[in-house]
Amino acid sequence: MFDHEKLGASDLSTAPLCLGGNVFGWTADREQSFAVLDAYAAAGGNFVDTADSYMYQFPGNDPGQSERIIAAWLAARGNRDDIVVATKVGDHPERKGLSPDNIRAALDDSLRRLGTDHVDLYYAHFDDESVSVEDIVTTFDELVRAGKTRALGASNISPARLDAMLRFARAEGLARFEVLQPQYNLVSRDTYEGERRDLVAREGLACVPYFALASGFLTGKYEPGTTGRYARDVPGLAGGYAGTERGTKVLAAMKEIAAAHGTELATVALAWLAQQPTVAAPIASARTVEQVPALVALADLRLTGDELQALDTASA
Repeated sequence: MFDHEKLGASDLSTAPLCLGGNVFGWTADREQSFAVLDAYAAAGGNFVDTADSYMYQFPGNDPGQSERIIAAWLAARGNRDDIVVATKVGDHPERKGLSPDNIRAALDDSLRRLGTDHVDLYYAHFDDESVSVEDIVTTFDELVRAGKTRALGASNISPARLDAMLRFARAEGLARFEVLQPQYNLVSRDTYEGERRDLVAREGLACVPYFALASGFLTGKYEPGTTGRYARDVPGLAGGYAGTERGTKVLAAMKEIAAAHGTELATVALAWLAQQPTVAAPIASARTVEQVPALVALADLRLTGDELQALDTASA
């Protein structure tokens, strides 16, 4: 069972694994999504991540479908107050960007789809440099003061812009971004380590990384010679790591550690991430309920210093 800990400097208390909702309505239908959410909650999970845009880029998908499935599950289980719901603004095809009016309207749209009067964590999904730091920060602060979100986060944003937003919020006494959601995993370390991580550490933010399993590559399913739906359909994601020197070294090191602990590769990948400085809760998705145990096993795996070093060396 997961223990819950405070998320950065926010007033949110979350499990150390965030369940990604990007697959809901895409590769997981409603029934499968409900089963995954039930299994995650049964393990003490309480942190669910979605976005208003998932996964409209792929044929047959409707933006907002993930939010609607989560809403239906919350209503069916009557557990809204027990779940930390995070969603995002900036990438919905009809709500692009971070203009003040768009941020306000997009959150109202998300609240309707989620069937709630507030979200717990609201992210700027992608930065919009056509909008000033002042306008973005002031608008997000307005949403906090209105009770429409309890905390704020940023995802795809440069360290310079994030730093400017944090400085402005501090100077004006406004609500600030408390969470950063970057791409970060064993085969994508430079997307976070360095300037971004230094800023998060200095400001006391929480890191909640996406692509924690490198779109499934770190489960071992997409090694050279194997095939899979994700590898075939999205070769730039999971399939893009297969056969690379780093990918091969990382999987070899992970297999040795997984064998020593009698656990799955996915659990090792998540455990490494969870033990990195500033990381509060990796985000991982499950398409079927059978995939959930390897994710929630994160709570029971503590890698040794030697094991962490072996993974660091393989992924360098």
